[in-house]
Amino acid sequence: MASKYPLFSLFFLPLLSLHFNFSTGQAFVNSVYWFPDSGLAASDIDSTLFTHIFCAFADLDSNTNQVTISSSNNAQFSQFTKTVQLKNPSVKTLLSIGGGSANKTAFASMASQSASRKSFIDSSINLARSYGFHGLDLDWEYPQSTSEMANLGVLLDEWRAAVATEAESAGQPPLLLTAAFYYAPSINGLNYPVQSISNSLDWINLMAYDFYDPSWAKVTNSHAALYDPSGPISGSYGVGSWIQAGVSPKKLVLGMPFYGYAWRLVDANNHGLMAPADGPVGSGNGAMRYGEILGFIAENKAATVYNGTIVSNYCYAGTTWIGYDGTQSISAKVSYAKQEGLLGYFAWHVGQDNNWDLSKQAKQAWGA
Repeated sequence: MASKYPLFSLFFLPLLSLHFNFSTGQAFVNSVYWFPDSGLAASDIDSTLFTHIFCAFADLDSNTNQVTISSSNNAQFSQFTKTVQLKNPSVKTLLSIGGGSANKTAFASMASQSASRKSFIDSSINLARSYGFHGLDLDWEYPQSTSEMANLGVLLDEWRAAVATEAESAGQPPLLLTAAFYYAPSINGLNYPVQSISNSLDWINLMAYDFYDPSWAKVTNSHAALYDPSGPISGSYGVGSWIQAGVSPKKLVLGMPFYGYAWRLVDANNHGLMAPADGPVGSGNGAMRYGEILGFIAENKAATVYNGTIVSNYCYAGTTWIGYDGTQSISAKVSYAKQEGLLGYFAWHVGQDNNWDLSKQAKQAWGA
């Protein structure tokens, strides 16, 4: 197939053919995200439960197009790898850039020009090396146009080439290069640059959650169902779509939430899936940490249900209904990922677990 970037192909493909002969070197990925305000100190992470930990988030300076870390996070980020390796010397760390609240316009602008991409790439590599990270993770949520998707592809290709060149000149193993993407290979009618993703990333983290939340959904639902008998809103659909689009299962890592959402039921006696609801419980969008959900269940003697058809847990008491992933659904999702030949799983985020219940269940289900 002819490249959509003829000049890029002419000048860079010979170089890329050398650089893209890489392997993740990862037998599997059992991973989690952490950030300073997660409620859990980095020193308290049980890193023995993970092969990789993502440290979130580095920022993109819209003026310089360089990757930066805020002064408030600098000390924690600079010591993160040393800290988590005290309990598990073999755990790998990745610096994640962006996040859901990051400036989408800044990422789009950076990716649109060669010079600004180079500034982003070079600064990211320098930052990762100086802080002792083993890799870099891009979390651009989300490209908003066909051209932005195309620019994302160019960015990934140039990033991979730069990572390979830096590793060769430094005589070190190349940095891992990953990205957190939408659960499916298209979003709002826009297709991700699958070829560049396959060529240039070690793996991608599929954000298979936040499908629904009570701030807008008028009926109760699982926000992270593995299966959806009635349509395409599910983790398994996303996985299958990425594979059908041409991405190897060994480059897919399934995302799972360590949190749920609390709906307010219209009728306390109608408390199943798809029950009428009129907004979130509490402030914000009703998000609750897994530990908080267990506390609610114990305090209110809430009824608990595991739905194996969609693979999701929920509980209810009075007019409060909470959909979440418990140990049963986490186990089923991890088993699915392994059976389907995926590289592994990740969770957002480690501070939302309860006494490591979900993290331990995930590792046990993977069986490594």
